[in-house]
Amino acid sequence: MIYDFKSLPDRSTSGSLKWDSVRQEQGKTGLADGIVPLSLADMELKTAPEIIEALSAFIKDDSVLGYTGPTPQYFSALMDWMERRHNWSMSPSWVHMSPGVVPALYASAKCFVKRGQGIIIFSPVYHPFKKSIESSGRLAVEVDLLEDKGYYEIDWPAFEKAAQDKNNKALMFCSPHNPVGRVWTKEELKKLSEICLENDIPVLSDEIHHDLIMPGHKHTVYATLSQAAAENCVIYTAPSKSFNLAGLQTSNIIIPNPELGEKFSNQMAAASLRLPNAMGLVACRAAYGEGEAWLEELILHINRNKELAENFMSQYIPQIKISPMQGTYLQWWDCRALGMDYEKLGIFLKKKPC
Repeated sequence: MIYDFKSLPDRSTSGSLKWDSVRQEQGKTGLADGIVPLSLADMELKTAPEIIEALSAFIKDDSVLGYTGPTPQYFSALMDWMERRHNWSMSPSWVHMSPGVVPALYASAKCFVKRGQGIIIFSPVYHPFKKSIESSGRLAVEVDLLEDKGYYEIDWPAFEKAAQDKNNKALMFCSPHNPVGRVWTKEELKKLSEICLENDIPVLSDEIHHDLIMPGHKHTVYATLSQAAAENCVIYTAPSKSFNLAGLQTSNIIIPNPELGEKFSNQMAAASLRLPNAMGLVACRAAYGEGEAWLEELILHINRNKELAENFMSQYIPQIKISPMQGTYLQWWDCRALGMDYEKLGIFLKKKPC
């Protein structure tokens, strides 16, 4: 192992949102010491040294931190990454900057779907999906994933029925899926694409975790399925999960269809959300240009932790069943056999560690 994935940085005084929330909870409720917050999806790991070096050099050599846009070198790093890691040949003209995937989802709900119309989501799903839809006066149309012993699949008849409803105008899709950890197969994606194209349903594909794929699985970028699929989708990407860079607020929203791209760009401009973070651009370029070896080691580290948790639960708390984590770094635990309601489970999780 070349990189340090064992040291735990002290984030207690850094302004970390999830660690600050623990302190606030301790002050209000007397929460025990030693509680580890799992409330936000960022990693308790040191940033890749290649990224730190790039940021340090930028600060040292260029003291002007004014309004900044992506350079040709930035686009080159992004395009090379997508080609190398995801077999996707893309154009810089497809890229739209956003401070994050979540703001981009909020903007998309507004610009691609009219008030009162529906956006399909597969539940359970990352909670901002539903919030982004309902906060803008659109309808969240939930199609529940089918679960069998912790393994989740799309309910195809229910999805097709929702897609055929003329009031539903888009699918907000999570790939890989947060929180159930599925990496959708190419066959599943092709079937989904066929249904969406037949019913004129654009696919808003959040692929922020697409670099965090566990050994034995393969992610397929939705836009690579076919030319028709590419023209009918928006792909949401960022280095924030893969390289723990969420605080630098830099996301690449990739839209091959120029008509959809213009709608999205106009909506982002109306909300004044198009200007990227100068430091985020440097970090993203360094991550994609020089961070691949770090990411490869990270994936093995996450996979070891995944197996450690699975073995621990199997041995000590067999009532808790863990869904197969094919992608992301988020494990989905089924705690129903513990016999606790939501409130009791929350109290249990906040007990002082043994």
